[in-house]
Amino acid sequence: MTRTFTPERVAKFQRLLEAERNEAAARLAEHREGIDEVRVARSDATADDEHDPEGPTMTQEWSQRTAVLADAEAEVAEVDRAITRLAEGGYGVCERCGKPISVARLEARPTATLCIDCARLIR
Repeated sequence: MTRTFTPERVAKFQRLLEAERNEAAARLAEHREGIDEVRVARSDATADDEHDPEGPTMTQEWSQRTAVLADAEAEVAEVDRAITRLAEGGYGVCERCGKPISVARLEARPTATLCIDCARLIR
């Protein structure tokens, strides 16, 4: 089942998704820079952060930053999948039940893949 949007509505969601992707990509780039900084700091043989009582260790910092980086990568991928669904005509169709996802839900959460009823069931 595909959802038919007017050309104007398709253009609106295209702009919305592109803006969301640009923001997510900027966050991803920022997190990649941060992880590169930690990588450099960890490779410094003189960095003895395990005995620094003032802050987190490099290992802790690495773990936190890699988790945030993974979240940012997943966000970009989620937006890319929504853009693909829009281009292929499947955007706005619930992946679980096949019913239309409300426009209000898509405006609030442009990457939504579930209608509100299915989303509530899964939570």
